[in-house]
Amino acid sequence: MKQLKYFFFLPASIVLLAISCSKSSDSTELVGNWITRSQLNGDARFEASSFVIGDTAYIATGYNGTDRYRDVWAYRADNNTWTLKATFTGVARNSAVGFTVSGKGYITTGYDGTKRLKDTWQYDPATNNWTAKAAFPEPANAGTGNSDGRFDATAFTLTANGVARGYVTCGYNGGTQKDMYSYNPLTDSWKEEIATPGAKRSGAIAFVYNNKAYLVTGSSSGSNVNDFYSYDPNTGTWAELNKITNVSTDAFDDDYTDIARTNAVAFVIGDKGYLATGEIGGFTSKVWQYDFATDRWSRKRDFERSARSGALAFTIKGRGFVTTGRAGGLPFDDIEELQPDATYNSND
Repeated sequence: MKQLKYFFFLPASIVLLAISCSKSSDSTELVGNWITRSQLNGDARFEASSFVIGDTAYIATGYNGTDRYRDVWAYRADNNTWTLKATFTGVARNSAVGFTVSGKGYITTGYDGTKRLKDTWQYDPATNNWTAKAAFPEPANAGTGNSDGRFDATAFTLTANGVARGYVTCGYNGGTQKDMYSYNPLTDSWKEEIATPGAKRSGAIAFVYNNKAYLVTGSSSGSNVNDFYSYDPNTGTWAELNKITNVSTDAFDDDYTDIARTNAVAFVIGDKGYLATGEIGGFTSKVWQYDFATDRWSRKRDFERSARSGALAFTIKGRGFVTTGRAGGLPFDDIEELQPDATYNSND
């Protein structure tokens, strides 16, 4: 995301051609099936933030092209229901990040329409309350602009030497960045960690698997990046993985034509990671599966709703979901669950 955002609203006749409530067709026989679940009770939105605590996903903040939000919704996968929770205490924003540490949710950074933000807020599900925490430590030499916060960063949770921490990296603060900081809830403090190698980026995604973070995709200087790295919090080191475009002389990446993108979503089911939606010049519905054991990607069934950007994804008890987002200026409130090994069924 750049500092300035532009939204183009299409005539209704064109939107209706592009957006359909029925599942999209796919001429290829790809494995996987998407199941429509109960749509968000709140307003449709994009660039919201989320975190998962136990068997519940929480969605907060976001933008509809006109208004930014502070409402918070909890989604229970076991009974497919949404519940309104305590209003987010910080200012309304979009492009923030969320993470979970020790049974509590956190939201930090973002953009309020005027300023880039760095305040951090903790949500306690036991009391249904928000509490201000130490602000994200934006460097003193941050990019020029109207504030010293950032947006379009990437966040994840890892355990380093026995202590669970939240990590925030990359994003835009007047310039695209690659620095990384960890948050320790025991001391309510942030610590600078070793920066992400490779390209600076914003709008990237991260998988977490076996207590390692896998950072991939995103945009740098207007171009989608193709490098891919994993981070081990116990050693504080990054390892380079295979690039996500066809750059090797081997055959495994010959079909890697549309993995690289920005503003996508990621989630993990079992021992595989899933990358969906986002932008590759235009909006995409392409879905790729990542095998952590082999460092290889393979196509899965396309996302069966409209192609989109700025969506959310999360995993609840081993089940993966994609929700919200936008196509052009049209925000969404639907939610879909991926069954990665199921046969396509047009009736669900």
